[in-house]
Amino acid sequence: MNQSEVKPTSTAQTVMIWIGRVISVLVALAFGMSAMMKLKGGPEFAEGMEKLGLPESMILPLAILEITCVLLYLIPWTAVLGAILLTGYMGGAICTHWRVGDPFMIQVAIGVLIWLGLYLREKRLWGVLPIRNMT
Repeated sequence: MNQSEVKPTSTAQTVMIWIGRVISVLVALAFGMSAMMKLKGGPEFAEGMEKLGLPESMILPLAILEITCVLLYLIPWTAVLGAILLTGYMGGAICTHWRVGDPFMIQVAIGVLIWLGLYLREKRLWGVLPIRNMT
């Protein structure tokens, strides 16, 4: 695919791409803050992990996993792989929260935003999942 095929052809497409970039950056910031909290640790964080039934030994690997997945998500060439990995990560978070009886709608919303941000910023996906004009 050459560069001319992925350039926006209209103002509406340019706006969609920028909205997707903003959503993707907000998602990345959420995961980045989560990873930094894991790296910082602290007694409150350890209590939260215990409540979820996760050992403290998982904190560092989870932080590294989050950072790696976010980086893959933000790099255009690996964005789809990053979205798939982040979706899997969120699936695990949903299952963990569900298992202990915590609300998990925020994790579901983040999963939706992962794909919405990618879809809007990645014009190649528009052909795979076309949104048709209903007028």
